[in-house]
Amino acid sequence: MEYIQQDNVVILHFDDGKANVVGHQFLDDMTAGLDRAEREKAGAVIIRGRAGMFSAGFDLGEFKKGAEQGQAMVKRGFELLIRLTGFPLPLVASCTGHCVAMGAFIVMASDSRVGTRGAFKVTLPETAISMDLPPILVALTASRIVKEHLTRAALQSEVYDPEQAVSAGFFDEVVDAKQLESRCMEIAQHLAQLPPAQYAANKLLIRDYTLGLMKDDLAGMS
Repeated sequence: MEYIQQDNVVILHFDDGKANVVGHQFLDDMTAGLDRAEREKAGAVIIRGRAGMFSAGFDLGEFKKGAEQGQAMVKRGFELLIRLTGFPLPLVASCTGHCVAMGAFIVMASDSRVGTRGAFKVTLPETAISMDLPPILVALTASRIVKEHLTRAALQSEVYDPEQAVSAGFFDEVVDAKQLESRCMEIAQHLAQLPPAQYAANKLLIRDYTLGLMKDDLAGMS
C-alpha cells in the first residue's frame, strides 16, 4: 500500500496486482496508514484501489487454513469497518472498479463515495455464496443502502453496475475513470476545510446508533 501526501490530503492506494483482497497484509497496511494520517493531522483521507478493481473482498485463502484463521481475519476486518465508520477525519472512497463483499463494506463505511463508470460489479454476494450476514454488516448496510434496495442488495445479492449503485446507496456519484482521481481530490480538499473537531464529533453523533450495533456484535465475537 502506498501512502501518498498531497498538500493536506492523504491517499492510501492499495494494489496487490490481483483482486485487492482484504487479508492480514491489507489490514496491517490500512491500519498503519490510518494511524499515520491521524498522527500527522491530515485534513482528509482517500482510500483508492487499482484501476479496474477496488476490492473483491476477504482473502479466501485464509478461510482454507481453517476456521480459527478465517475467524481471526474476519474479526480484524470488522474492527477496520468500525474504525472507518467512526474515523475522525473526512474519508473518501475512490472506487476504481469492481467492488464486492468486504470491498463494498469498506466503501459504505466511508463518508463520501465515488465510483467509476464502466462494466464493473458492485454487489454483496453473501446469500448467493451461502454465507451469513452478521449483524455488524447488516447495521452498516442498513445505514447506507436506501430502503427500496435493502432486500435486493443485502438479501438477494443483486449485482449492480456503477450507475445503479448510486441509486441503491453504495455510491454518492460516478465519474469517468480519467476524472476519478481529480474528483476525489476535489471532494477531499473541500472536506478538509471543515472544522476538524466538529467534523469528528458530529460524525460520531450521526452514526452513534449504527456504531453501537456494530460494536455490540463485535464484542459478541470475543
